[in-house]
Amino acid sequence: MKLFWKLFCSMVLITALACSAGGYALINSQFRASLDREVAALYEENDLLRFALAQELAFNPLYDREELARAAGGITITTGRGRTVSFRLSDETGKALGGNGALPVDAARLTAQLPAGQRGWMLESLADGRVCLHAASPLALDDGILYLENCREVGQLFRERYELYQDFFSLMLVLTGTVGALSLAVAAMLVRPLARLSAAARRMAEGELDQRVRVDGDDEIAQLSADFNVMALRIQRQVAELKAAQRRQEDFIGSFAHEIKTPLTSIIGYADLLRSRPASEEQVREGAGYIFGEGRRLEALSRKLLDLIVLERQDFPLRPVPLDAFLRRVAGAMEPPLSKAGIRLTVRSESAAALMEPDLMESVCVNLLDNARKAMEQGGEILLEGFPEENGCLIQVTDQGKGIPEEELERVTEAFYMVDKSRSRAQGGAGLGLALCRRIVELHGGRLEIESELGRGTRVRVHMKGGDATCETGKTGSSPS
Repeated sequence: MKLFWKLFCSMVLITALACSAGGYALINSQFRASLDREVAALYEENDLLRFALAQELAFNPLYDREELARAAGGITITTGRGRTVSFRLSDETGKALGGNGALPVDAARLTAQLPAGQRGWMLESLADGRVCLHAASPLALDDGILYLENCREVGQLFRERYELYQDFFSLMLVLTGTVGALSLAVAAMLVRPLARLSAAARRMAEGELDQRVRVDGDDEIAQLSADFNVMALRIQRQVAELKAAQRRQEDFIGSFAHEIKTPLTSIIGYADLLRSRPASEEQVREGAGYIFGEGRRLEALSRKLLDLIVLERQDFPLRPVPLDAFLRRVAGAMEPPLSKAGIRLTVRSESAAALMEPDLMESVCVNLLDNARKAMEQGGEILLEGFPEENGCLIQVTDQGKGIPEEELERVTEAFYMVDKSRSRAQGGAGLGLALCRRIVELHGGRLEIESELGRGTRVRVHMKGGDATCETGKTGSSPS
């Protein structure tokens, strides 16, 4: 059975039982009080008759039982309502000896039950449907005991009680109907918050984790609603954290796969160069150095990408790095894939110290150069520059590629966004390069700017903070790769 019907039936049943018990007790209490008054009046009449008989004995003390019974026939007692009290004198066997009228009850039924020397009463139901109160009290005489009996008809009390029962039954029907209607409203009001809770729980089970319920009042149901909201909020946060963790892991895998390509390309390129053509000892040493350096960078980069993306680390130590040497190293690492694509890389840098995390910032430069390579399918020239600024340093990459539409410029740094999806897939892109670059630059406290013109090329500027303490202006140099 649903809670609604449990509440409804309980309220109606409890109300009906309570009112029925109360009404029954009240009617019977009233009936008992009326009956007690009739018994008291019956005893008063019996006492008056005893007094009258006592007066008769006082005038004639030698009366025996038969004489007293004959003399009692002349005694008349009238009540305040003008009713003459009928009485009877009988012996121990219940035989009537005298009185002023016939009583409709049998004396022996009562007198046989009376304790010695005590009076009593009983209810007598007559054949014609009447109900009488029958009282008897003993009179001790020299020649034996007489019983003085009198009656009062009390059938009206029973009729009145029956009529009260009938009226109360009708009243109970009306009361039960009214209580039923009110119970429906109250049960609906009490169950409504639970229905909202149930509906919200079902929607949450279907995946709508933003469900909340209204909290009305401060009762137990309101507390349950508040607890549900707290639980739903925590579940939503935990699911969001799980999704974020999953997304970070996916970003890490995608970023790592993206970042690993360039070092591997450099390693493979230099290894192939050393393997396929004769080389001097200096060339071998230089190629082995690049292979070793790219391998070590790959090892460090995987660890730092894990900290940056999965663990969301924000406190990488920054240190001053010579800007010109840093850019020449980046150019050397990118020389094999750029040469293979028929692209000439020119490096221009002033002597300055840039505050950076070298492995992460090298990933930024490598990504920018690789994006420039992909945009120049027919070959050409890429310019990699580094300059000190008033409050830091600037690294700039300029290409002669296809360019980026103006409406796409604001979205190219979004994760997984690709301007030319078919070309990016063909070249192994995943749309993570510029998004990762922007994140690394922001980690350095800098900003990434992109200018582009369709058919003319793209220029990307990386502004890095550092100030005069970390960037010192020197002479300008130019070295083609």
